[in-house]
Amino acid sequence: MTRPVPWIPSVLYGAVLLGGLYYAAIGPGPGVRSAGFAGLLCALTVLDAREWPVASGALFAPGAVFAPGAVFALRAVLLGAVAALDPSGLSRVLFVLLPFLAFFVWGRTVSVVLGAGCVAALAGVFTVRVPHWEVRAEYISDLLMFALGVVLAIAMAAVAVREQQARARLEGTLAQVAELSAARERNRLARDIHDSLGHHLTAIGIQLEKAEAFASLDAAGSAQAVAHARWSANRALDEVRASVRTLGPEAESGPAGLGRPLTDLVHHLDGGSGRITLEVSGTERRPLLVLYRAAQEGLTNACRHSGATQIRVDVAYEEQGAVLRVADNGGGLGTAEEGFGLAGLRERLRLAGGSVELRSSATGTVLTVRVPW
Repeated sequence: MTRPVPWIPSVLYGAVLLGGLYYAAIGPGPGVRSAGFAGLLCALTVLDAREWPVASGALFAPGAVFAPGAVFALRAVLLGAVAALDPSGLSRVLFVLLPFLAFFVWGRTVSVVLGAGCVAALAGVFTVRVPHWEVRAEYISDLLMFALGVVLAIAMAAVAVREQQARARLEGTLAQVAELSAARERNRLARDIHDSLGHHLTAIGIQLEKAEAFASLDAAGSAQAVAHARWSANRALDEVRASVRTLGPEAESGPAGLGRPLTDLVHHLDGGSGRITLEVSGTERRPLLVLYRAAQEGLTNACRHSGATQIRVDVAYEEQGAVLRVADNGGGLGTAEEGFGLAGLRERLRLAGGSVELRSSATGTVLTVRVPW
């Protein structure tokens, strides 16, 4: 595991180096031991300044990598050498780094055991070197302060590891959020393509089929169907350009009012046949694009698949919201499953806080959509 706080060892090495050199300057004076003391601290600083890959390899070979245990053992040996060359005794504080760094490699248990071992080792050194140290206040104080330093080092390592894990979880959560946002945007674009471009292409197909069927029987009706197809093509091009310009939320990007767009929609799908009727009641408070998309979906399905001879569109602007009903006298859905258009419409209504109800029988289909203000 990468250490979250790599600067702590370097700070301790620098403080001990300055303290040791100051002690040498005011005491025995600089010498070979002081030079070795400073050199070993510099070596420790270099050792802890780089990342050591966790793998096996030939020691000191070009491009070699080292196992954590080997690096840790080398650090412990260097710390022992520093302590041996330090007449001031300040370097014993560096041994708190052993449980601190062990926490990042082997975890809490090994760190606690190693910390207890360091405290016991210091007590053993006092026993060997200082007779009756256990009754001398300065050595008792040193041992207690060292034990406190070990505890604080382990606690700091635990906090650093938890913070690193929390950051990793946060990064994972943010990645999931970004993925979900991208998926939601893809679904939104797919709905837009189906509901706008798909609808107009369907309308163009219907009008061109009509123009072909009436080409030799009714030249005027055929020309009118071609004109309606051209209108649908222009309308599709306008909507594609609008989508490319905005690529933003669809909630309120609709026209200033839906009365005229709905009338145009019915007129161009009906083609003057009188098969489709539109009835609007109440006062529109604000345009609801989802209502227009629902009308597109319902009318396209009724015209394309139902075989209906009569299609009625009712829009009621009520106190709590708007209600759209598209009813036809066609053959119903039968055993056919709902397509992408209806699935996309349900998703639109869910995001808008509305509802969709579809009832189908052999005598016709009724699509009812409710949208709150």
